[in-house]
Order: sequence, then structure tokens, then C-alpha cells
Amino acid sequence: MALSLSCCHATLHLQQHQVASRNNSSKNLDNVRSLVNRIGIASVQSSSLQSLQNGNWVKLICGASFEDVVDIRNLSLVYTLAGVDCIDCAADASVVSAVNEGIQAARGIIGVRRPWVMISVNDDQDLHFRKAEFDPGNCPIDCSRPCEIVCPANAISLQEEALKELSQVAGVSGILKGGVITERCYGCGRCSPVCPYDKINLVTYVRDAATTVKLIKRGDVDALEIHTNGRQTTYFQELWDKLGDSSKYLRLVAVSLPNIGRDLTVSTMKTMFSIMESQLHCLNLWQLDGRPMSGDIGRGATRETIAFAAQLARTNDRPPGFLQLAGGTNFHTVDGLKKERLFQSTSTIDSWKGLEFNANTKWRCQY
Repeated sequence: MALSLSCCHATLHLQQHQVASRNNSSKNLDNVRSLVNRIGIASVQSSSLQSLQNGNWVKLICGASFEDVVDIRNLSLVYTLAGVDCIDCAADASVVSAVNEGIQAARGIIGVRRPWVMISVNDDQDLHFRKAEFDPGNCPIDCSRPCEIVCPANAISLQEEALKELSQVAGVSGILKGGVITERCYGCGRCSPVCPYDKINLVTYVRDAATTVKLIKRGDVDALEIHTNGRQTTYFQELWDKLGDSSKYLRLVAVSLPNIGRDLTVSTMKTMFSIMESQLHCLNLWQLDGRPMSGDIGRGATRETIAFAAQLARTNDRPPGFLQLAGGTNFHTVDGLKKERLFQSTSTIDSWKGLEFNANTKWRCQY
């Protein structure tokens, strides 16, 4: 199987000025249609498969735990028009439907190709599969609320509410209401360490395999991504066995794993491939998660990602499968890859660079 290295890995979350809302979607779709007709969009000639084989694969990551269906639908609409090859989302039925709604809306505006839809699952506890949780009623009313400030997804909202019976709580004029907006929280974990009163917990979860199989067999999912810690394969084996022959409904199975050292990483990859091989009815990809959940941190984060990619790209005894960068990919990544001679320039990438300035979003990962 051909090997390809792609750095075009995007993760983002809408902050303000959403493309559309449930109440005025028709009006805003008309606005998008008018904009597309006025400025045009670049035509993408290659299929998603060809992009993967050519090494210019572009994947939009909505987030393995991000479940705000309105934002996800809007992101899917915009990036389908922009020409992404794949949209990665949470393995949740409503989220998958939102992605497909966005894709359908985009294709109703102009005849663009349909990107693959990928769902993300985990075989054990993982940073990508957790939610922040706290009781705002236990927060001091005079707290400076750093959790609200630091959250990159606007997933924490606190409001002060006056107490009706002030006599019941001497010296207290009100309480805080609100808290974590669960569907928007994607588990970055930044709120917990900044809480001055240590009130915030991070609750992990594992996606249910049976539910995942049902989603795959719906017919509107094209790819599956399995997040694993790479240090043991027991849970990976258990998950793969539960998935059965569901890969025959897919075009791609990706495995996302962190860097645990070149030799151990390659050994683990070989073991996982041997587990998958008999029931792998499609292409496979290894997502190299250099520094998980760190795409917006800066140049330092992407160095680990590039080093991980360089190790694997130059290793001859790795198992079959495409390679993709993740964890620390941002606008510093391309320069770093060029220095390692691992980046091939394409017109597609050049045209995407402009979206960094035009999209009304807050980037967590770029290219």
C-alpha cells in the first residue's frame, strides 16, 4: 500500500458569528449562496481517495467530544465548500446527522464533491474523550471565573443570581448559575488547573462499540478513527473484536496513537495491524498524535509532532498504512516539515491558507 504523509489536519471551534442558526438558516444559506456566486470557490478535481494517495489529504476535526450540532453543521457546510477530504466528528448519531446536513446544504449551493465522514472512538481512557464537570452552586460568588476566560470553546457560562431568601445565607448576596455547556466541552482540560478552589473535575468515558457499529451501518459514515494509548493492545483487541466486520462498510480505518518511542511505537503498530488484518476490508491510516490536544499552543508543540512524523516516515519496517500528523499541528507545522523535507507544496494548500483570516472561528489546530 502506498504511504503518504499529510500535515493538513485542522481542528477548530466556532466562537462567534455563526454561519447560520436554526431559526434563520434559509436566509443565511441564501447569503452563503450569494457569496459563493460572487467570489467563486476553487474547484477540487481529486477525490478524497486520490488526495490521500497524493499526500495532500485535508481533514477537518470537529472534535471527538464536541457535540454542538449547530456549530458542527455550519462547520461542515463551510469546509465542504472549501474542499476538505474528510470531516471527523464524535461518534454520536445526532452529530453524524449534523455533519451530513451541512454537507448536503453545501452541495445544494454548488456541485462540490462529498467529503468522507469519519467518527472517532476510543478503546480506553483518552484525553479526547472527557468532559469538564462542576457544580456552580459550590463556587464562591466573588470568584474571578478564570475557567470561563481560559475555555477555548466557550463551553463554560456562569451568571450571578440574587438569592430570594437572603436571611437563609448570612452575608451572601447571590449564587452562581450555569456551569459547563456539555455539548460544547471537548475535554481540553484547561479549566481544571486554573480553578482557584479546585472545583472542576474531568470525567472520562469510552464510546460504546455496539453503538459505533450501528452508526457505521447507517450508510452515512465513511471512516472510523480509533484512539489508543499505544502502550498495550488488550483494549484495542477487545474493541476491534466487538466491531466485527463493520469495516466492510467503510473506506478507511484510522488508528490514532501517541509517540512512545520509535521501536515501541512500530512494534505496537505491527501488533495492532495483525489484530485488524483479517477483518480489515478497507484502507488504513496511522494518525501520529505527537502532542495530544495542543494544536493552539505554538511552535513548541508542533516540534514534537514533526519529530514523531520524521521518525515514522523514515522507518522502513512499519506496517502498511498512510501516515497523518496530529497533536500539535498548527501554522508553524508547514515550515517545520519543509525543513525536514517532508512537505510537498500544492495549490490546494496555498488556497487554504487564506481561510485562516477569513473564517469567523477560533482555531485550535491549523495546517
